[in-house]
Amino acid sequence: MHFRILPEMASTFAEEHDPLFWYITAVTVIMTIVIFVGVAGFALKYRRRHPAERPALIHGSMKLEIFWSAVPLFVFLSMFAWGAKVYFDYFTVDPNAIDIYVVAKQWMWKIQYPEGQAEINELHVPVGRPVRLTMASEDVIHSFYVPAFRVKRDVVPGHYNTMSFTPTKKGRYHLFCAEYCGTQHSGMIGWVTVMEPAEYENWLQGGGGMGSMSSQGEKMFQQLGCSTCHLMDEQGRCPILRNVYGNAVRLDDGRTVIADESYLRESILNPNAKIVDGFRRDVMPTFEGQVSEESLMQLIAYIKSLSKKPTGTIGAGQTGRVVGQGRFGDRGTPGNANAGTTGTGSVGSTPVTERGSAQK
Repeated sequence: MHFRILPEMASTFAEEHDPLFWYITAVTVIMTIVIFVGVAGFALKYRRRHPAERPALIHGSMKLEIFWSAVPLFVFLSMFAWGAKVYFDYFTVDPNAIDIYVVAKQWMWKIQYPEGQAEINELHVPVGRPVRLTMASEDVIHSFYVPAFRVKRDVVPGHYNTMSFTPTKKGRYHLFCAEYCGTQHSGMIGWVTVMEPAEYENWLQGGGGMGSMSSQGEKMFQQLGCSTCHLMDEQGRCPILRNVYGNAVRLDDGRTVIADESYLRESILNPNAKIVDGFRRDVMPTFEGQVSEESLMQLIAYIKSLSKKPTGTIGAGQTGRVVGQGRFGDRGTPGNANAGTTGTGSVGSTPVTERGSAQK
């Protein structure tokens, strides 16, 4: 049986992580040996040999003091600098990464792919391609852990966490929950299968009979009545969602936030948490407890599909003429279709509109 101290390396991050791990381990072992051998050696050499013995007066050495202060300082700073680089590489997401969505639930991992495939306790990814996981929990804190990739990330209820990696070796690797999550925690395991890109594309074509995540999100968008207020081609009571994702959004309190997945999720479940400049509170109902995490991810996938690359700050000055009861006119009068501000920002022929945090 082949003995391994660490699991097999199967990602680019593992290739960065392991040398740092062994460097810190080597420094720790060497320093431990030097300190304890020194303590034992000095204790023997300078022990008191008879009761009348008096130690000689020893004057300190400035050079020695500088040496044993400076050397450890530089060693520990090297750990910090190396660790900081690895840390930032771990949290830097490739903009061309494949998006995959994960929902944790006692006691399983539910995986959704943008193309419509869905799995439980199985994750398929292509070798050599960066992957980004967007993760949420339906109940308690879990932790998504793939030892061969050296990646681990907590999955927290009411919050999105992301994790990215690039597989480097074909194979089948263990997936664990690394956070105690209840009586069957030890059974919350699965597999990550790394495939050649062509195999992966063929695999994607083999399922997803319900349609892509964005198409499923569009159906839910209609079923929940979102389309009655979020019009696509003209301003309704709520903001137009086209070209919202990835842009900066100006709020009614003067702040600016980025419309990422977490912002969209909060806006669906708690519409009054952040109100876009120029829109009113209490227009959109809350969907807290009415929409599952999988459905939320499908809605967000649909909103993302409406957006192109980021185009700038979305705010009241970019909406075009306002229509509907959810919008303020220039005198603060709701629903005054003739009192709006002419839009100044656009992408091609499509007006850039702000997204209501009071809306999806």
